[in-house]
Amino acid sequence: MATEVSFSIETPKGPRQVTTVYERRGAGEPLLLLHGIGHHWQAWEPVFQILAAERDVIAVDLPGFGESPALPEGLAYDLPTVVPTLRSFCEALGVERPHVAGNSLGGLLALELGREKLARSVTALSPAGFWTEAERRYAFGTLLAMRQGARALPVAAIERLSRSAAGRTALTSTIYARPGRRSPEAVVAETLALRDATGFTHTLTAGRDVQFTDDVPDLPVTVAWGTRDRLLLRRQGIRAKHTLPGARLVRLPGCGHVPMNDDPALVARVILDTSR
Repeated sequence: MATEVSFSIETPKGPRQVTTVYERRGAGEPLLLLHGIGHHWQAWEPVFQILAAERDVIAVDLPGFGESPALPEGLAYDLPTVVPTLRSFCEALGVERPHVAGNSLGGLLALELGREKLARSVTALSPAGFWTEAERRYAFGTLLAMRQGARALPVAAIERLSRSAAGRTALTSTIYARPGRRSPEAVVAETLALRDATGFTHTLTAGRDVQFTDDVPDLPVTVAWGTRDRLLLRRQGIRAKHTLPGARLVRLPGCGHVPMNDDPALVARVILDTSR
């Protein structure tokens, strides 16, 4: 059962309360898992138990996603706000410098936490921020279309579609290379998470100017890219390697944009190898 924690963050308007929902399992060194835009902590469910065998695993619903409430009124969903929020979240849980793994938006946040010396190691799975302007517009347009599709469908239709492999493909093939592997319950839950995410539009707005241009020296960094990523094309991994010369660049054969479901064993191994 996911847990809720509230904590204070410093803002230009003074301290504000933030509440986040998270799932925590396992024992060992702490490992923080960060999902992508429009998703929720359950994106990590396929790899959770494998990771929890060796790590104290904490998967969080980012503010304005999943079951975590929106950020306080007037706060931007940008890196200068969300990164300190994650630092405060870790402090509230008594966790110091966790290993961090993130996917897409979460991969960008993981790299930023590494750059700010707030992580022991970073595994970034198809991280945002290594795009050209045309690639960014394509990705944002695709995400908006997915969101509009999710909002246009009645819940009964989402549930009906999720019962067949063809329906699950229609709902999730943009992010999974093997959408038929996703359970009907998971597809319904993540489609509703995309539909209801209060932070979605604000996060896209904040992401328009994002480009990750700094190295993350002095800690283990892995950038991993699915060979069948249809949202952030895998050539962006080559750009990431130029930006982060010390990072390990890993191909994830047959995986899509959210690889945890396409090949759980491989993704878990990449994360654990980095955090060792």
